Amino acid sequence: MAAHHGAVASTLVEEQHRAELAPRPGGLGIELRGVAKAYPLGRGRSLAALEGVDLSVAPGGFTALLGPSGCGKSTILRMVAGLDQPDAGTVAVGGRSPGELARAHRLGVAFQDHALLPWLSVADNVALPFRLARRPVDRDRVDELVRLVGLGGFERARPRQLSGGMRQRASIARALALDPDVLLLDEPFGALDAVTRRRLNVELRHIWEQRRTTTLMVTHDVTEAVFLADQVVVLAGRPGRVAAARPVGFSERGAGLLSAPAFHAVADDLSRLLDCTAGDEPVQL
Repeated sequence: MAAHHGAVASTLVEEQHRAELAPRPGGLGIELRGVAKAYPLGRGRSLAALEGVDLSVAPGGFTALLGPSGCGKSTILRMVAGLDQPDAGTVAVGGRSPGELARAHRLGVAFQDHALLPWLSVADNVALPFRLARRPVDRDRVDELVRLVGLGGFERARPRQLSGGMRQRASIARALALDPDVLLLDEPFGALDAVTRRRLNVELRHIWEQRRTTTLMVTHDVTEAVFLADQVVVLAGRPGRVAAARPVGFSERGAGLLSAPAFHAVADDLSRLLDCTAGDEPVQL
């Protein structure tokens, strides 16, 4: 009897915890304050990856991180995902630790490597987060997401039967399966050809506009950042630090935007900033 009551109590606590972390309309904001991170190199040496990073992503906002290789973009993403910890400063998602949100399955992550399980179909890959969270699979939601990313008719296909772009779309659908408060994207289209990448940028923006999930994306592509994000943050390195944060205020994000003079003006400004941050020494911007 005692064991039964203990199990019931544990279940109630878990349900209360899930309720406290239930998804909020527009998602949760992301805050980094004074974040620093260094990695040991051996023999008493270390590599400073980040130093004094302050970064805010508004609830329901889409922020892209731009910067030279090695400036700590992916390190920031890993910290927000709860996969790494800062040596100094704080990282919070909706005022909570990333680890707490990750344990509650409130964070969705998609990397450059789609990481689809090759023996599962598209639908079963998208359904995988339900099983990992030990929740009943919501087949209606799985079907909705498969259609949302344009894979209707490929539900039973295996990853090897899909193009690279289709695999990345399945990966993004999987990241959205549990309706996360925050979506983290690390170069999801980096390995694709330019034409496919441009087409998927349009599709991702369309998906985001339907759901307005708080999104933080790492990219090396200025055009991609300006097209997708409503805020672009440029990092300088090394160590990585915020050099500039630029709002992007385009109301329409269709494919025609890519040829607009205003779009190119913003992209040119960000490209200039990136050129200034290309070296390892501190720069004045």
